[in-house]
Amino acid sequence: MTRTGRPAPLPRSDSLRFDEVEPADDCICGGCAARRRARLHAAPVHEGGHAAARSVRRRAAVLMAAVGTALGGGAVGAATAAPAPTPGGPAVPRVDTPQGEVGGLYGETGTEERAASAQPVTRASIIERAQRWVDQKVPYSMSRYWSDGYRQDCSGFVSMAWGLGSSQTTWTLPDFAERITKAELQPGDVLIHNDPASPRSGSHVTVFGGWTDSARTRYVAYEQTSPGATKRVTPYAYWSNSATYLPYRYRALTTGGSSSDGAAATAFPGADKFGPGADNAFVTRLGEMLVRRGGGRFYSEGPGPRWSESDRRATEAFQLAQGWRGGEADGVPGKDTWDYLVNGKGRDIAPAAPLPPPPPSPPSPSPSHSPSPDGSSPAFPGPGAFGPGAVGDQVELLGGQLVRKGFGDAYAEGPGPRWTDADRSGVRAFQEAAGWSGAEADGYPGPDTWRLLFS
Repeated sequence: MTRTGRPAPLPRSDSLRFDEVEPADDCICGGCAARRRARLHAAPVHEGGHAAARSVRRRAAVLMAAVGTALGGGAVGAATAAPAPTPGGPAVPRVDTPQGEVGGLYGETGTEERAASAQPVTRASIIERAQRWVDQKVPYSMSRYWSDGYRQDCSGFVSMAWGLGSSQTTWTLPDFAERITKAELQPGDVLIHNDPASPRSGSHVTVFGGWTDSARTRYVAYEQTSPGATKRVTPYAYWSNSATYLPYRYRALTTGGSSSDGAAATAFPGADKFGPGADNAFVTRLGEMLVRRGGGRFYSEGPGPRWSESDRRATEAFQLAQGWRGGEADGVPGKDTWDYLVNGKGRDIAPAAPLPPPPPSPPSPSPSHSPSPDGSSPAFPGPGAFGPGAVGDQVELLGGQLVRKGFGDAYAEGPGPRWTDADRSGVRAFQEAAGWSGAEADGYPGPDTWRLLFS
């Protein structure tokens, strides 16, 4: 810098020119600021930008990566780690998520053959890799590369989660995927928004982690956005530009096979992945398998990655269906439960038993026992009409009046003309509500009970 605030001239040579070096992020001089703005808005090659500019940026990125490696640290070339993102995220995250261009790991060149870098991967491993960046609080950057070699922007994040051999862009990620519908979305799929008016700063991509409500209006999103990798509940399809986000599924997705990812997908992930407080892709997969085995009735919404009472009850029902009891049917999956579900073993969860029919409505009092026109109660038929073995219209009339007065909780069915313990329980409850006790609340109606009941 000169005293006037202008950048000092650099020597003109074939080995070092200012326009071949990435402008420093923390330099406040006008030259670096102008080059940062030009770099941000420069058109990519597929939109008419000059190929040499991309080569220059790549060489600069390699230089920065090498310097960062020499200096050490968790992130290659990262000077400081950004603060950890708030678990819930801001109310509306930043819309501008500039991204770099297609490049190899650590920014290496020679990766134009993108299709050759696609490798088989499982849904579980996609979510695990995304969660790893969230746990490591990887800071956002469109020019820096994390210790695993991927560029620290939104498209580099998805490239890492999919296990690609290079860092792609939101415009090239669809080359590795196929369009799907909203109804087909499952954990590990992605939602891509591309803005032709601002292809680098206005485009974005998130990893779908599962629905959080039965109406499918909100989902768990894993994404790389300023200030860093985050996982949060997000309205479908996104906070902004929702109508232009499109769902995609990785073409090399696999559910098993000879690959290590396939073996990991069928192996029991460990008891620590389940139970209160668990929140991961294995919980989602457990719920999906339980639903296929007859446990759908236990879920009012989901299944999702966050462990819930629905997961416990469905797991318990599956364990009980196998004849397991006690600690073997505690509602938390172990190796045997997981093995049965993954490999389709054992018996499905039986359908819920139908509910018993509701009790019939209490019969209307017979005309001979109806209250008289002047409002007086029907005549008391005498104590002999009630008690064990008694059968008659008076018993049914008594029960019907108990129900109308709110003392019919003891009736599982009826009331009917045959005296039962339910009749006695109802009479006793009525007598006690009237303030009687002892012999006055013995559950058998006398003249006073009868008169008060029908008053």
